[in-house]
Amino acid sequence: MPAGATYAVPFGRGQMHFTLPAGARALVAEPPPVPLLADPPSAIAESIARPVASAPLRALARPGQHVTIAVTDMTRDCPDALLLPPVLAELEAAGVAPRDITILIAAGMHRPSTAEERAEMLGEDIARRYSVIDHDASRPEGLVSLGHTSAGVPIVTNRLVAEADLLIATGLVEPHLYAGFSGGSKTVAIGCAGEETITYTHGPRFIEHSGTRLGRIEDNPFQDAVTEIGRKVGLRFVVNVVLDGEKRIVAVRSGEPAAVHAALVEVAKRVYQVSVPGAFDVAIGGVGYPKDSNLYQTSRVPCNLLFGPEPVVRRGGFVVVPAPCPEGAGLGVSELRFHEDMKRASSLEAIIEHARRDGYLAGGQRAFMVAKALQQCEMIVVGAQEPQVVRDLRMIPAATMEEAWGIIEGRLGKELSVLIVPHALLTLPVIAR
Repeated sequence: MPAGATYAVPFGRGQMHFTLPAGARALVAEPPPVPLLADPPSAIAESIARPVASAPLRALARPGQHVTIAVTDMTRDCPDALLLPPVLAELEAAGVAPRDITILIAAGMHRPSTAEERAEMLGEDIARRYSVIDHDASRPEGLVSLGHTSAGVPIVTNRLVAEADLLIATGLVEPHLYAGFSGGSKTVAIGCAGEETITYTHGPRFIEHSGTRLGRIEDNPFQDAVTEIGRKVGLRFVVNVVLDGEKRIVAVRSGEPAAVHAALVEVAKRVYQVSVPGAFDVAIGGVGYPKDSNLYQTSRVPCNLLFGPEPVVRRGGFVVVPAPCPEGAGLGVSELRFHEDMKRASSLEAIIEHARRDGYLAGGQRAFMVAKALQQCEMIVVGAQEPQVVRDLRMIPAATMEEAWGIIEGRLGKELSVLIVPHALLTLPVIAR
């Protein structure tokens, strides 16, 4: 589309509107619309009553059981306020008392949730009525070691996971830089894991493996580890959804984790994949709330655009991400390590060499991947509330899109090919051949 047209991408809970400068030509990479669920609550309840490759949840539950339900943390868009009520109703029908149910927020190495976030994520009634606990990957007394996977991955998990009589999880199936697609066992396997497991699975050996790619499931060591850990910790039943770019449910499946994941990956490929004609000078990626709350999550955009099946931004180009990032780099352990690793290193090359030589703690993988991305192109963050933190992370802050265009034209000139990806973390651009 020509210069002068107005575009919009998500920005926090709203949108940022912009026009292209003269000389720029844009393509909007947005998957075609897909049918939405006409009645999401009924569809969710039906999926739980008629699960994939599993007995119904009501048949798995027994009075007196201790049940742990792992749910995603606030950095994910999983509609747990819709998914949990029918799960809890099935448990109640089976005779499980509310006092025997714990909702475990799978925070991984991210920060704990606030009371307000819990009410928003789960619904006020559930947040008030049930025991809700944040997973803490660095608290030894709350963790249990269950040996190793067949590939040698240490299995360290939350005690509430290991000791549950019945373990359930919710999740999203969407493109994921390491797992190929998230969902299935990942909420438990990684979100409820100890730091030892997270560090191992996010180390250079795993994330530089040729099979560890965005959108790839087969021969992916990260996905293999997630699936095996799920089995070994006893994950019995999941409720997973696929969302469109507006966070509306387009598919839901419940039941055995691997079978649910496989079924929804096929849906997700149709929902998120879009063909583009080649690599562009500039890509503008939208994120939106909650992921654009911090730069740790926002920095997924250049990685997604460069480390998918093929890079869709040419070497020496720019990735532009409008994002307010009110939490700066982020407030969790992983986010703080990411900030420190990026800030203290002498160069991008030093970050990469150190990671390959000495490894890193959980959180360091984001510095490693972002450094690799920034070797190929530059990243401009537009509208960030803490510009100095953007600079610390070796990115370029810009107050407005006009300022960003000025920076880009100063480097690349005025004849620009621009790829606009309104939902950059939910789009899998594939170069057509």
